Amino acid sequence: MRSVTEPFEPDLDQILAFCAQDPVERVFLEDVARRRLGRFTAFAEDAELTALCHVGANVVPSGAECGRFANVAARGRARMIIGDEHAVDDLWMDMERLMPRPRDDRPGQPVYAISEPPGPGDTGLRAATEHDFELLLPACAAAHEEEIGVDPLARDPDGFGWRTRSQIQEGRSWLWVEGGSIRFKAEASAWTPSAVQVQQVWVDPPERNKGYAKRGMRDLCRLLLESVPTVCLFVRPENAPAIKVYEGIEMQRHGSYRSLIF
Repeated sequence: MRSVTEPFEPDLDQILAFCAQDPVERVFLEDVARRRLGRFTAFAEDAELTALCHVGANVVPSGAECGRFANVAARGRARMIIGDEHAVDDLWMDMERLMPRPRDDRPGQPVYAISEPPGPGDTGLRAATEHDFELLLPACAAAHEEEIGVDPLARDPDGFGWRTRSQIQEGRSWLWVEGGSIRFKAEASAWTPSAVQVQQVWVDPPERNKGYAKRGMRDLCRLLLESVPTVCLFVRPENAPAIKVYEGIEMQRHGSYRSLIF
């Protein structure tokens, strides 16, 4: 039996068992593990994980006493620390002395989830194709800048273009286009057998405040719930229009995230 205080690299079965305890909060961790991406460190008691941390471009902690990950997480020099608010609080308390000051700290980000299909939105929502790339790329970049505060096409145009195209090719991008304008678009940031996490919900600025976002979310959730039990996402607490959309289709609160952006 491994010591509770000894960090180690867990195997896939251990990660999946840990994530199954809360498939919404841990959807990103499970998705990354299933795709064999990134590095994981864990603590266990009696062979059962009590805490897990993914270290990559993002650091994502989960579980109990996550401050124990401070040294290994700091070595990664991540662009973001994100995850369950309590886990991030624990980690940052011990990690703060090892890291530069974050340029943004976002506590209390509500996590929303839905498991019952909402009413239809009657949109033209469809999966994006390669032909949509030129239309989607600037919209995805604008959504990223609105959310993170950095223009990805200025910082890493090749990398961001590759990621946008990959989302399309992997069937993780959807949009509703009318007259050359995007009335609604979104991507999946994580996808497991238990849940899909949606990100970068976006409506072209001239098309906003017309009810398109709510209609698009209705149809996207209906589509995704045909293949997974739950659709989830998280949102900045000050984004009242987005929260109104999610609560308007009867998504329910499922905890809170905290993000530290460097």
